[in-house]
Amino acid sequence: MTTFTEASKGMSRAEEAALVEKARRGDRRATRVLVDLHKDRLYAFVHRVMGHHHDSEEVCQEAFLRAFSALDTFSTQYRFSTWLFTIAYRVCLNMLRRRKTVTTELEFNALGSVDDGPEEQLAESEAAREARHAVWEAVDGLTTPQKAAVLLFYRQDQNCQEIAEIMQVPVATVKSHLHRARARLKDLLAEKFGQDAAASGRMRIAAG
Repeated sequence: MTTFTEASKGMSRAEEAALVEKARRGDRRATRVLVDLHKDRLYAFVHRVMGHHHDSEEVCQEAFLRAFSALDTFSTQYRFSTWLFTIAYRVCLNMLRRRKTVTTELEFNALGSVDDGPEEQLAESEAAREARHAVWEAVDGLTTPQKAAVLLFYRQDQNCQEIAEIMQVPVATVKSHLHRARARLKDLLAEKFGQDAAASGRMRIAAG
């Protein structure tokens, strides 16, 4: 599966800058290429933060609208994807603050992909399904910034520096979010399945 990071990084900075410049001048094809390149991964990220299809679509539309309305302020110092995800994250936070509710159903990459086919899903053990459910519950209890950091790191393949740029926080804060999330997940698995299961890698937690 190709992530938005892989797709966007397959394009050189010069090519991306040229696309952005064309879009800035009103080139509809260039605008469409930028949207097509990022829309699926943006929606996947936003949906796991917001938890609802309608809200997620609204956030994505608003993020793209704000991005293309403010192309004159875009700096080629950053990837377009980083800038777009920064805008989307702000819109998510604003909507969550207004509604004062966070209902999410998140998936943690280390426990399997949403793209697993029927054969893989059928082969999955009951223990793995139980572990997946336990991790969903644990991640659901994280703060919104912690959820965003986990999703960007594990599902969007962003490094800590890129996540810091998107969330507009220090790299140390991103690492703290990830550390706390991993600790919570590890403790929950140990409680549910025993120390040996957590230590042996029923869910492997990568270092950040």
